This record gives sequence, structure tokens and C-alpha cells, in this order.
Amino acid sequence: MEKISIVFAICAALSIAAHAQTLTTLKQFDGTDGAAPGGASGAMDLVQGTDGNLYGTTYELGAFGRGGTVFKITPSGALTTLYSFCAQPACADGASPYAGLALGTDGNFYGTTSSGGAGPYDGTIFKITPVGALTTLHRFCAENTSCPDGSAPGAGLVLGVDGNFYGTTTRGGTYNGGTAFKITPSGTLTTLYSFCAQTNCADGDNPWAALVQGTDGNLYGTTWYGGAGPCGCGTVFQMTPSGALTTLYSFMTNAFLPAPGGLVLTVDGNFYGTTEGTGADGYGSVFQMTPSGAVETLYSFYCSAGTCPSGEDPHAALVLGTDGNLYGTAPLGGEYGLGTIFQITQSGTLTTLYSFDTNPGRKPFSGLVQASDGKFYGTTWGGGIGGYGTVFSLSTGLNPFIKTVPGAAHVGATVMILGTKLTGTTGVAFGATTARFTIVSPTEIITTVPAGAATGQVRVATPLGTLVSNGLFQVIP
Repeated sequence: MEKISIVFAICAALSIAAHAQTLTTLKQFDGTDGAAPGGASGAMDLVQGTDGNLYGTTYELGAFGRGGTVFKITPSGALTTLYSFCAQPACADGASPYAGLALGTDGNFYGTTSSGGAGPYDGTIFKITPVGALTTLHRFCAENTSCPDGSAPGAGLVLGVDGNFYGTTTRGGTYNGGTAFKITPSGTLTTLYSFCAQTNCADGDNPWAALVQGTDGNLYGTTWYGGAGPCGCGTVFQMTPSGALTTLYSFMTNAFLPAPGGLVLTVDGNFYGTTEGTGADGYGSVFQMTPSGAVETLYSFYCSAGTCPSGEDPHAALVLGTDGNLYGTAPLGGEYGLGTIFQITQSGTLTTLYSFDTNPGRKPFSGLVQASDGKFYGTTWGGGIGGYGTVFSLSTGLNPFIKTVPGAAHVGATVMILGTKLTGTTGVAFGATTARFTIVSPTEIITTVPAGAATGQVRVATPLGTLVSNGLFQVIP
């Protein structure tokens, strides 16, 4: 059903400040359906699909006793194993996905495995449909044992505004310091940059984190090692989509090491990230970085009398909530020493929302995702039945909203809008400009960026109220 926009209520945003927190364990893995969800990459290991369900990976076990899995889980906790890796001889289909999935504009998911493929430690890039049909798009090191295309990807992919996916590998490349690459949805890979090209790896070494695309169209990321600092403690870099790299910041002491989770971009144009084993007291920190590379520590985690109330050593990327605050996890610390979920304002005020105990989950290495129902979803590396890990949801009182895939596009481009209870929608608007749309299902709308649209929030008028996108949709000139 296609309609042209209607009038929108001025009372746009439905988001409210977080108040009471309720954590619900949705799934406890038992090994046969995988173990260690999300690996320990620090990335967001869950992603919302067009059907409103969440999709993710486990690093270990599965139907073949090794290799890990791809799974689907409903918001109420019904889990379906979509694929078990190592289904092919010598794990040619990949093994041990260390990060989560990325949703493509075709409704399929794209991801990486850290091993398997052409060799036991090389890794792959794959596409998987919502019903579990997997296609291996690229096997690293398949053509040359020196791995000029990279090897062992530890991070997931990011969908670029050009419709291609961008990512990193931890090793391989011309100088064996890892790579940054672009891959088309059909599987054509281009190596954009090989790290350690400069003396003493001043340009960075071992990029574990996923990339994030800024409002300027460039890609931003971190390396775990290398840099111009005396300790080789890592870097923050900017890279154009064609591969021209600029080192924005070199961490100067081993008291400030970037966590492998990477960066998150907020509507103020700044980037936020975490460090582990560092900070003023050596227990990790949260930092802000401007697009030009100016870094400021917002919060240093601390321990006193043997306890670390807000958490310790944050490993994962932060996520921007619909209330404008940032949310994250720490795999250690808290009331029981088994990890926390925290909220931090963009000015640095931190609130501990939840402390994990041994039952049901512990050690949340991966980051959170806020689904369009307003809740946050995440995983724990351990805990649960048998210690194989869990999936949980956290309600903080935030209301439903919508997501756009992609988050930036040209006028005339097709955009997916993900949400809940979208049946009966009467209008879609990009900022003040209305748009044509088609209701695909209660959780998906297809629209096009209308002529005259400018960068701003996307609004959807439903019978239950107006839903607003989290952050700004960028209209590319």
C-alpha cells in the first residue's frame, strides 16, 4: 500500500529519560546451539532485522562441535539456529565469528569469521539470508600465502553510503599489520590500506575495531598497537572511501589503550570510545574525540576497597540511545565483579544500570544494541546453563522509535525503515519533506529519499503516535 504523506503531530519524539531498569534473560545457550555469543571483539553482536527479530553470532561450538553459529532470536526469547559453521571440510565455510552481523539494504546479513576459509587462521566474509542460506563471499589468503588481502578479521562490517561494506583485518596485508578493505554485496573485495606502512608502524598496527562512517563520508577507526607514541599503544585514524589514511591521534602511554570495540558517532559530530586497563586509576575510561583528533577523557573507571562499582576494563563500543545518552558494558567489576551495564552522558556523568551475577549471565564483552521497541539487547560471554553465555534485554523506560537502513543516502535512493506496529502508517517525512512509502510489514516500510530533503530526523506517523529516528538521517548531495 503506497501513500503520500499526511500531517505530522508536532509532539514528535517519543523518547523519554531513562528511569527504572529491568533486565530479562532471554536465552541461555547450551553448547549445541553455540557458545560465547558475539565472541569477545567488543562489537555490537546483535542487529535488528526487517522482521523485528534480532540476529547474532556465537564464537564457539554449534552443531559440529566447533566453529560457532549464526542465530535469530525474537524479542521474547525464542531462538533459532540459522547456521553452524564448519559444515564444510576443513571449515572452508569459515569458523569462529568474532563479531556480529551487518544488515544490508537487501534484507540479508553480512559478517566475518576470524578463522577457517582458505586456511585454519585466515577467515572469511559471508552473506546469510534471514532463513539461514549462507554464501561465502571472500576467503582471505586464498590466492597468496603472504595474505596481501589481509587475514583474521576480528571486527564486523559497516554498510557505507555507497552500498558497499567496509571492514578491517587484524593481520596480513603488505606489511602484516592488518588491512582496511571494501567489499561489494556480490563479493568483490578491494584492499584499501595496509597498516604498518610507516616506520615502527606509526600509522597503526592490528586494527581490531569495526569502522564507522562519519558525516563527512570518511571512515574512522582504531588500531590496538602502533602509532607515533613511544609505547606503540594504538591510534585513531581517518580513511577516505578510496583508502587515503590520516592518523588523527596516537595514544602516548600504555595508560590509555583503545578498546577493540571501536567508536560511535553522535549527532554533535564527535566520536566516543572506551579504553581498557587504563585511565586515571588503570581500570579503563570513556573518551570523546573530535573529527580533527582532539581527545578528552570523560570518565575513568575506578576501584575502591576491592570493588569497582561502575565496572572495570570496558571492552565494547558504546551505543547512542534515543535519550541522547551513551550506553555500554564492562566485562568486569560491579557489585559481584562479573560486569556491568552503564549509562554515560556526553558530558561524562556515569550511572551503573545493572551488575551481573553468576546466574544467569556474566562478563558482557560485547556492546548493546537498542532495538526499535526502545529496549537494549546484548549478550554475555559466560554464565547461564553450563556457562555458555546468554542473551538479555534491558528496559530503561525508553519508548519505541524507528531505524533507517542505510543512515545516509542520495535523493531518490531506497531506504528501509525498521520499527514496530507500523501497520496503518499514514505518513513518512525526511525532516520537513514528505515522502512516498510502502508498508511491507508491521516491522518494515520501504521509502525513497524525496527531492528537497535535507539532513535531519525521519518521522513516521502511525495510529499510535509519531515515531522518530534515533539521530539524523544524512542526505548526501
